[in-house]
Amino acid sequence: MVITRFECPNLPVLVYLLVLHRKVRRAVRDSADGFVTVQTFVDWRTRTLLSISVWKDLASLYSMGNVTLHITATRVPSRLGVRTSSGVYCYVGDWRRVLFRHDRAPRPPIRPVGPDESLTT
Repeated sequence: MVITRFECPNLPVLVYLLVLHRKVRRAVRDSADGFVTVQTFVDWRTRTLLSISVWKDLASLYSMGNVTLHITATRVPSRLGVRTSSGVYCYVGDWRRVLFRHDRAPRPPIRPVGPDESLTT
């Protein structure tokens, strides 16, 4: 999962980034391998946009290098005075293992659950 934060200097820049993000989303969906989905969250009061994208695995992120529009779009925020921050968050284990140290094998939720596995046990 990748979370990118855009702190915009004014409302017109925020709206422009939202439109640009929509175009880039389509290009990524069409060209990047391993892309699952993306969701945007907007805080209009603080003029902040959060983009949260989900990927099949860490290696899939490298396919972003094949998306020309994304490469071009990465240069836009700094030209508009937008402050950005981004981070990559990887799977660290089953929630029971992480929160309660349960001896459960790691199983990424991005993969189907097998017939002998349960989400609640």
